[in-house]
Amino acid sequence: MGHFDDDLFEKGLDRRKATLGAEYVQNSLDGADDLTRPFQEAMTAWAWGFGWGDDAIDAKTRSMMNLAMLGALGKMHEWELHCRGALNNGVTVEEIRAICHVVAIYCGVPQAHECFRVARKVLEERGLI
Repeated sequence: MGHFDDDLFEKGLDRRKATLGAEYVQNSLDGADDLTRPFQEAMTAWAWGFGWGDDAIDAKTRSMMNLAMLGALGKMHEWELHCRGALNNGVTVEEIRAICHVVAIYCGVPQAHECFRVARKVLEERGLI
């Protein structure tokens, strides 16, 4: 690995796999090339090792925060990914509904509609609705 602490990378890799699924993460790393590999390594160490690795906020709460922030930003590809991860981290259907309501209040009804649309897709895939 490059410039990042190997321990932070390994911690991040564990957290990333626990949330997003080992197969998804391995496919992302295996699909990296000279253009994207440094970003994959940095994101794993920084976002997942430094950020998600900070035990002051548990994984379930962090997933809920991510859904609110990604919803606010309208980053729906990432929202879908993190909706799956939130379920893996114990976030309930009722909590996802409530997060979509928060997005509506602070970011507008159209953005909440997008979150609900993606949530429905993910929840139906999982057989939860």
